[in-house]
Parts: sequence; structure tokens; C-alpha cells
Amino acid sequence: MKRGTTMDRRRFFVAASGLAGSAAIATADEPPADEAAVREVIRRYVDAREAGDAKAIEPLLTTDADQLVSDGTWRRGREALVKGMLESSRRNPAKRTITVESVRMLAADVALADGRYVQKAQAGGQDRSMWTSITLKRTADGWRIAAIRNMLPAGAAAAEGRRNS
Repeated sequence: MKRGTTMDRRRFFVAASGLAGSAAIATADEPPADEAAVREVIRRYVDAREAGDAKAIEPLLTTDADQLVSDGTWRRGREALVKGMLESSRRNPAKRTITVESVRMLAADVALADGRYVQKAQAGGQDRSMWTSITLKRTADGWRIAAIRNMLPAGAAAAEGRRNS
């Protein structure tokens, strides 16, 4: 009787290990839920910005959000960010895209997303390729953008400075 019980236990552990392993394989290619949610907020932000829709941008930002844009301008507070974003899009009607390359959880309720930020110029204009770092905070209503930092690569920043002088 003891031998049968030991064999049953071994079979159970082997079967359980196989199930756990197959579950891990099934989800290995899927990002964790928080990462997926962060990426979704950024996608919605880009879509709302492209549409020039202040009402869609506002709820994606925390009330105290801030933004440092590539020319060194600081925007502080949700209202200032939305106003500045819409004005920037009006002055520079490029097609904007953000390709998130990484999402790091800095804490259970804080995420940092880094990505390539491209402004595809209209005919005759020049494309701008930058980096962006977006800090998001988990709120009672879900993930919200708390900070945006847009940066030109060093070589591009120097060239842009010469063009603007």
C-alpha cells in the first residue's frame, strides 16, 4: 500500500509540473497586464493627440502632469499640457507616432515607458526622430500619464539648434 501511494504522489507531481510549465509557455509571449495597460494608455494618447481631441487627452493625464518638450519648454499641469500639445500640433501638423520599446515597473503603481517618438513631416518638411520617456501612475481610474520627457538625440539637437539660429 505504501508503494502505491508513493507512485501516486510522483505521478501527481510530474503531472502538476507539466501543467505549470505549459501555462508558463502559453503566456511567455504576452506582456504582463500592467505593461499592456501602460502601452494602451500611450496608444490612446497618441490617437487623441493626432485627432486634436482635448476631451480625449485630458483623462489620460494626472492633474499635476508635466512635460519637458524638445525645445526646453516646461509644461506643468494637465490644462497647460493639453493647451500646449494642441498648439504644438497646430503649428507643426506632422503625423506623430510613439513606438514603445520598453516598459519598466518602478513601483507597483509607477511605470516608465521609453520609446521612439517620430514626427513625420508633411510634404516638403523634415521628419523629426526623437526619444520619449513617459512616466505613468496607477490611479483609482487606471493608469494615467504623470510626466513626459521628449528628447532629441545629441547630433540632431545640435543640427536643430543651428537651423533655429
